[in-house]
Amino acid sequence: KRLGLIHELVPTASTIAALMNPANPASEQQAQEITDAARSMNQRVEILRASDGAELARAFAKIKQIQATAMLVGADPFFDTRRDEIIRFAREQRLPAIYQFRDYAVAGGLASYGISLTDSYQQVGAYAARILKGTRPQELPILQPTKFELVINLKTAKALDLTVPPSLLARADEVIE
Repeated sequence: KRLGLIHELVPTASTIAALMNPANPASEQQAQEITDAARSMNQRVEILRASDGAELARAFAKIKQIQATAMLVGADPFFDTRRDEIIRFAREQRLPAIYQFRDYAVAGGLASYGISLTDSYQQVGAYAARILKGTRPQELPILQPTKFELVINLKTAKALDLTVPPSLLARADEVIE
């Protein structure tokens, strides 16, 4: 979904760099899904892997070398710990980027699309309440996130000389002006 959204934001992007953390077991599946989606969209995507600071620096250098015109940051806690560094790199390179959590867009990233942490925490709270009232954990169903949110930072779009399509703005859960 994030690949489709960054493609809508930057339809002229010739190469989209996708940052993935190889230490994350879900990373290869994410990379494959991005590659498959890119192929179906006839979009060039370069998968770059980083699981520590040195690898992230090399990934940044590679993004410059391949002259990526947009960036997708994979869902991973390592990238969350490097959020400000990644956003700063994107800003300095004038690189439109999409991230997993709204915190990235609030901190100056262009856009984010991912689960609503507020909604997830509410689900956890409801589960805890049921357990405290006597329900055994094994009796509770497995839940998956159900609410996803799209956040667009128009200040960042303006700084990138990027016009956000009205159709995308209409779908956004939050627009930062």
